Amino acid sequence: MTSTSTPVELHPSDWHRHPHTLADVLPTASGALGITDPVTGLAVPTGDSVVVLLVDGLGATLLDQYAEHAPTLRELTSTTLRAGFPATTATSILSLTMGTSCGVHGIIGYSFRPDDECRTRGSRRVLNSLRWSLDDAQGPSALMTYPPALVRTERGSLENLAAEGVRVTYVMPGEFRGTGLTMAAFRASGQYLPAVTPDGIREAVTTTVRRRSRHRRFVYAYYSELDMAGHIHGPGSEPWLEKLRIVDRMVADLAAELPSGTTLLVTGDHGMITADRAIDIDTTPALLDGVDAVAGEARVRHVYAAAGSESDVLAAWSSHLGDAAHVVSREQTVDEGWFGPVVTDAVARRIGDVVAVARGTTTLTRSKKETMESMMLGHHGAWTADEQLVPLLVASG
Repeated sequence: MTSTSTPVELHPSDWHRHPHTLADVLPTASGALGITDPVTGLAVPTGDSVVVLLVDGLGATLLDQYAEHAPTLRELTSTTLRAGFPATTATSILSLTMGTSCGVHGIIGYSFRPDDECRTRGSRRVLNSLRWSLDDAQGPSALMTYPPALVRTERGSLENLAAEGVRVTYVMPGEFRGTGLTMAAFRASGQYLPAVTPDGIREAVTTTVRRRSRHRRFVYAYYSELDMAGHIHGPGSEPWLEKLRIVDRMVADLAAELPSGTTLLVTGDHGMITADRAIDIDTTPALLDGVDAVAGEARVRHVYAAAGSESDVLAAWSSHLGDAAHVVSREQTVDEGWFGPVVTDAVARRIGDVVAVARGTTTLTRSKKETMESMMLGHHGAWTADEQLVPLLVASG
């Protein structure tokens, strides 16, 4: 059974209650490897190897709710982090590997319009940052139009680890190699071990950390199937619970095989809610009048207005959506720190003229432009604790 209760909302004014975010994970790993001072409140055992396992869709609130299905995860030492806003995979992965919020790293959502400085040809178009495609998830490749090196220009925590002589290993699906998101997020050179299944991930990780080495090691591993089950069937559904049990067994096996001096950090990129109300942008003229483009995803929308229509679009979206969403201007999102305490000028230009954050279990769908995404039952991105909070679980050899 999926949960039908109204999720608790974490307004930006409440974020101080959860001061640590995914951006603190790699600095924590750096502290564990003895390179930098430990992150206050997130100190973990020191050693010569750190493994970060990112379980896509592993939310802290969901883990608490269904803890009986994950006894190993329940027993590990844990801290609760915020994913950061928006709580979506591409943004969260960059926040993790960069060690900063998206106001600096620039991947401000599932899709958005990059600023002109990182476009090499053609007119300004929406970038789907997860697929690195133009206009939508099924659009043409954006690698030539928006080179990853121009979309994300700042140096990050992962490169800093490599610069200190740490040997980096990536354990991810083989098809991720060479994609735009991978080139944006994982710039440190390292060994790439393709793996998808829990057994494949476990074997790749344990082989790496058990190998004799004079160097400190960092391993990034990724597992996707919990997120997919949540999108299709809803978090808390039996298919989702089966994937949670698989995650629990995978972590138990990894923890049991860690050699001395190795620390395993398990976290997620976001949680998830089950949607029960959809407002279809594509069939609502009031939400399209004066609009050049709509980006983001069903829980967080970037709305790009035609020149001179910004105030009219803001008024129309606010009036039509009412209590179903928080609707504000770009300037207000920056003033209130939605995208992080620092937003560079370049990143500010990527934010929609209007930003809409769905409330409760509402989604802002696009039945014509995002057919597949609009059919999903589980969604994430917004401010609820179910979406925002992720665990940081610690095991050591």
